[in-house]
Amino acid sequence: MTTTSPAPTPVPFWSPDPETAAHSRIADFGRRLARHRSVEDACDYTDYTALHRWSVTDLEGFWSAVWEYFDVDAATPYEQVLEEEKMPGARWFPGATLNYTHHALRHLRLDEAAVIALDETGAGYEVSGEQLRAQVASVAATLRDLGVGQGDRVVGYLPNTPHAIVAFLAAASLGAVWSVCGQDYAPQAAADRFGQLEPTVLIAGDGYLFNGTTHDRRDAALNLARSLPTLEATVLVDNVGLSWPQGEYPGLTLAWEDAVTRTEQLACTPVPFDHPLWVVFSSGTTGLPKGIVHGHGGVLLEHLKTLGLHSELGPGDRLLWYTTTHWMMWNLVASTLLTGATTCTYDGSPAPLARPDVMWELAARHRVTLFGTSPQYLLGMAKFGIDPSVHDLSSIRVIGCTGSTLPASAHPWVRDHVGDNVQLASITGGTDVVSGFAGSAPTTPVWAGELSAPHLGVALSAYDAEGYPVVDQVGELVVTRPMPSMPLYFWNDPDGSRYRDAYFATYPGVWQHGDWVTLTSHGSLIVHGRSDSTLNRNGVRLGSADIHDVVERLPEITEALVIGAEEPGGGYWMPLFVVPAAGVTLDDSLRDKIRHAIRTGASPRHVPDEILDVPAIPHTLTGKKLEVPVKRLLQGACPDQVVDPAAVDEPDLIAYFARLGTERRDARSSA
Repeated sequence: MTTTSPAPTPVPFWSPDPETAAHSRIADFGRRLARHRSVEDACDYTDYTALHRWSVTDLEGFWSAVWEYFDVDAATPYEQVLEEEKMPGARWFPGATLNYTHHALRHLRLDEAAVIALDETGAGYEVSGEQLRAQVASVAATLRDLGVGQGDRVVGYLPNTPHAIVAFLAAASLGAVWSVCGQDYAPQAAADRFGQLEPTVLIAGDGYLFNGTTHDRRDAALNLARSLPTLEATVLVDNVGLSWPQGEYPGLTLAWEDAVTRTEQLACTPVPFDHPLWVVFSSGTTGLPKGIVHGHGGVLLEHLKTLGLHSELGPGDRLLWYTTTHWMMWNLVASTLLTGATTCTYDGSPAPLARPDVMWELAARHRVTLFGTSPQYLLGMAKFGIDPSVHDLSSIRVIGCTGSTLPASAHPWVRDHVGDNVQLASITGGTDVVSGFAGSAPTTPVWAGELSAPHLGVALSAYDAEGYPVVDQVGELVVTRPMPSMPLYFWNDPDGSRYRDAYFATYPGVWQHGDWVTLTSHGSLIVHGRSDSTLNRNGVRLGSADIHDVVERLPEITEALVIGAEEPGGGYWMPLFVVPAAGVTLDDSLRDKIRHAIRTGASPRHVPDEILDVPAIPHTLTGKKLEVPVKRLLQGACPDQVVDPAAVDEPDLIAYFARLGTERRDARSSA
């Protein structure tokens, strides 16, 4: 009889220092569980696997422990932790009333920076804890005077500056519902989102910075206001120093300076645990953007866990994470305040031509401890030879990375150019839960190209096509037990059908996220890309990210997009679109080099049928490649039914790829 030994656990690329791990907050959390709750799995408090196992086995015990550890201050206590475990529809902490803003401001150190405003020029200013509390109180009083009350909607058309954080906290303090769009959204795109909410007040900036240019958005703000007939008032923010002209705004207009300089006392309205806090919108690449509603309590607990335990943020720490206000990472930038840490806002390009390393410079100057970015940013730094180590980055403890799949090649670059003691923490999550499903913690090792582990409280699994969990095999990312930050509902979805169809249509009662992943036997997660954009050549599946990683490492290629398109009659066309670097021509020699790189670096079965040069690759406004929309355009779908041009960074590319699809179909029919 023969037995098969399990594959040995690969050696991690990075491992935490044992002493540092033992003094982390997540270890302290485990010690407290062992001491006060007799949680057996928490006795070895640096054993993340055991702690995670307990967190998803005893949901009520775990989330009540998070509540206690962070000393959640409720106006009225909860009656039970989880009224009924079901998805969708789980009801958490019934009976509890609280307010997110109260928790965001209660740890402020009055004479120290709460928010640091930065921009691509390197300039900045600090908002102290005392100033932040005063500004939130003043804007809250202004909103109240404008008729805003519990359940009313306040919307922001704002860049990533302290104005957005102050406005959000002020609205939330009243029990109003907040939503925000960055100003790179066209007025109509913003109106498509905000119009669904029927807002009472709009807070709009005069413009923003990007790549050396000041973008004037005064007319855009006016056009947006005119598109929102329910507005009672518009608050005009001076961000880049442009004078606001007199215009025909609906309702009242007032200057931000008048709204933010009143002398008021802040009184936060206690609301039920599941009272709406904000509405975040899906990318809108197919149809009208979905308004995803999250609650005060669910966001509070989830972000305390994510930022306080997984990211190790607390008083004295500083976070700088590149984001726009319409990406869910902005919500975590704001929630940094929950931990008592300082948060940095950043207005501008992450790598402006004049100063491509400006964010590293700012991280050094302001002693940032958690630096957040995207895989594209790190790969771009490496490709163009930018060396962050010319700055003193010794304060950085963690580099958080999300937005797309992080390739293994980024890890040695971070080690060599930022520091070998820095943990590169890749995260996967979503706007849907406004948090992460998997990532790292101070007590987890890191394997290059992998996410260390599922997050605490996330019952994550990979399902095969029949709905069975698999390990060391590719499957659908699913969550089998509820999380407090799962959406309360979708806006304007009275019967919940859109919500159920979005996540629960394939596996009833189990959340299907739409990512294709491998859950490894050593506990990590490998993300291969969106499951609806999987490359399936002759039954062998490969994630598009695996192709992109290999091709985009080539110095001759700026960006790539691979598509696997099913065709009539059972055909399968797999083109690779590339954007050559400046001065490079896509000739047969370069095509051969790309094919060889894919054959040896990804899969010999997934060498593309054609390699075509294109002027650019289309993305959502949050930077994600439009893989599925491009696939559908190539298959002949009507552009109006595939993608909203207002949700695309370069809308002209929609017609470009639609035309490519038409030309290919015409050529096939005439052959």
